[in-house]
Amino acid sequence: MFPTVAQSVPARLISDAPRARAMQVSLTYNADDPLAVRMVFPPTVSLNGTGVTWTFARSLLDSGLHTPSGAGDVHIWPCGRTQTMVELRSPDGVALLQFDTARLRRFLLHTYATVPKELETRAIDMEHGLATLLREAQG
Repeated sequence: MFPTVAQSVPARLISDAPRARAMQVSLTYNADDPLAVRMVFPPTVSLNGTGVTWTFARSLLDSGLHTPSGAGDVHIWPCGRTQTMVELRSPDGVALLQFDTARLRRFLLHTYATVPKELETRAIDMEHGLATLLREAQG
């Protein structure tokens, strides 16, 4: 079993409404997928009433805390000294979320304590090697 880091963080959904909508977003990181982080949104904010998970590179979250980053569906950038913006694009539309930078940074530090940046690719190689070894032992 590989270690998992999970943290619930408050976010604000920015829209045309007069006030931003507050919500809790679950951030997760699994050491068995060392290059990725997941943002899980509650069913109450999705279009179809089910939880929504966005998966993107851990390195994107890291770089987005310091400088505008991202291509395609996920963009992350600092907003002042204490806030970070996350923009998620899908065929259904665009969601713009604001997070406290310190909370995102704390989550990221926990992920690096689980799998350090310089060992990300080794963790992937180890997983592949273990799977190969188990297949050979079974058959």
